Parts: sequence; structure tokens; C-alpha cells
Amino acid sequence: MNQPLKGVVAVVTGASRGAGKGIAEALGAEGATVYVTGRSLKEGDAPLPGTIAGTAEAVTKAGGQGIAVACDHARDADVKALFERIAREQGRVDILVNNATFLHDDLIIKGGFWEKSVDLVDILDVGLRSAYVASWYAAPLMVKQKNGLIAFTSSFGASCYMHGPAYGAQKVGVDKFAKDMGVDLKAHNVATASIWMGMLRTERTKRVMDSEPEKYAGFWEIAETPQFTGHILSALYRDPQRMEKSGQVHIGAELAETYGLTDEGRQPPSHRPMLGAPTPPHPAVVE
Repeated sequence: MNQPLKGVVAVVTGASRGAGKGIAEALGAEGATVYVTGRSLKEGDAPLPGTIAGTAEAVTKAGGQGIAVACDHARDADVKALFERIAREQGRVDILVNNATFLHDDLIIKGGFWEKSVDLVDILDVGLRSAYVASWYAAPLMVKQKNGLIAFTSSFGASCYMHGPAYGAQKVGVDKFAKDMGVDLKAHNVATASIWMGMLRTERTKRVMDSEPEKYAGFWEIAETPQFTGHILSALYRDPQRMEKSGQVHIGAELAETYGLTDEGRQPPSHRPMLGAPTPPHPAVVE
């Protein structure tokens, strides 16, 4: 079995289901030890299926080692304890995938932001602030070992109007984290990247599409598997020139094409022409 990530220690936050679960599984399939974080300890803890133990088991079954850690990313103390545990057990962390987020059911309801629950703004706590805190704890370990990749899952919502201002602000925010953390970490051989994923084949997406099958006809066929982003991040981590791609926002489908990666044998399309393109970081540095 080809295991290019054998010996690599990864953390995937918010991995009970959805994008996080798929990314964790993909890293496990390539041999990584993956710490899987989330709040879903048993089925029924969330409206959608999935638990951290289930994802950890899938990681191990895929060929890696999955380790489930209950972690509420709204609580800094939980995040601190997570990285202290990893430091004790592994002595290192090589890949951090900041994926934990808060998605309110009102997110995809039509209407102005003031017509939806004010709680949608909680994505700026779990989704933006939480990604900063996890990166803050991971960075010293990576700096010490002079190696690592801090990644953020993002979307075209950072460019176009998508699901309203709170969602858009969170995506723009993690993109800026990747750009600015890349400046701070450049001298330490630690790379950063924000990945714009396309529509994903997740439990949440399936539920939405099933509710309006005519509206979403054909979308499932072009959607990316959650595992796709995991394999992209693996390729980026292993890229000898990864520091040249650091501090940038990448469209996942385009980066995959660069690495010759397909998704279950097909090449997912880039939605750049329809939804926009990432803004490159300006070279100016003001300290």
C-alpha cells in the first residue's frame, strides 16, 4: 500500500462529518496519524449523522491511525488541551487543517441577513476565531521542527455573494489568515494555504438537494468528494516547492490539476469563471 504520509501527524478540526471527515479519511488513506476533533460523541448529538469516533475508525480502516478527541472549538481551553496532548503523545504536528465551523440552518434560506437568525454570526467564533486559536497552538510545534502546513478550508464565498455576509466574512477571514500567517512562518519552513473547495458531496448537501431536486438537478454529478481536498493537501504538504505556494489562496480543483490529481477518476471543474478568483496577497509588509 502506498503510504506517502507514513509518520506524518495531522489534525483535522470539525471532522465528525462533511468536509472534515473526508479530509481526515484521505490523509489516513495515505498513512497519516490523524487527530479528529469535534463535539459529536454519539449519533443524535447533531441533526446530521456522524461522530468523531466514527471518523477516527474510518481513518484507521483507510490505512492510517485515527485518534478521536472531543473538542469544542468555541472553548480555547479545549484547543489548548488538544495540542498539549498531541505534544505529549507525538512530539510533533505536521499538518493542521482548520475546518471546524458553525453552520446555522438559516444559512441557505433566501432573504436579507436581518431576516435570518442573528446566530448566523457565530461562524465568526467557530470558523474564524477558532481557526486562529488552533493555528496559534500548532505554530510553535511546527516552528520548533522547522516543518509543517497550516491549511484552511474556504470557498468561493470569499469572492462572490454566497449565503450572506457572515459566511462571506468568515471565508475572507481565513483566506487572510493564510496570507498573513504565511509571512510570519516563511522563515521557519512552515507553509500556509487556504483552499477554495467546490460544492461537496456531504450529508448536508444531500439533504438540501433532496429537498429541491429540480433546482439542484445535475449539481451532485459535478460536486467534489470531501476526500478530494484531503488528497490535495497531502500533495501540497509533500511538494518540494510548497513554500513557493505558501501564503496563498488556491482553488482546489486547479491545484489538483497541477498535481495530476483526479476525484474518483474525474476532473472537478474550477468555478473561477462563474464565481470569481482569489485575490493574491500584496507583497508589502508593514510591521
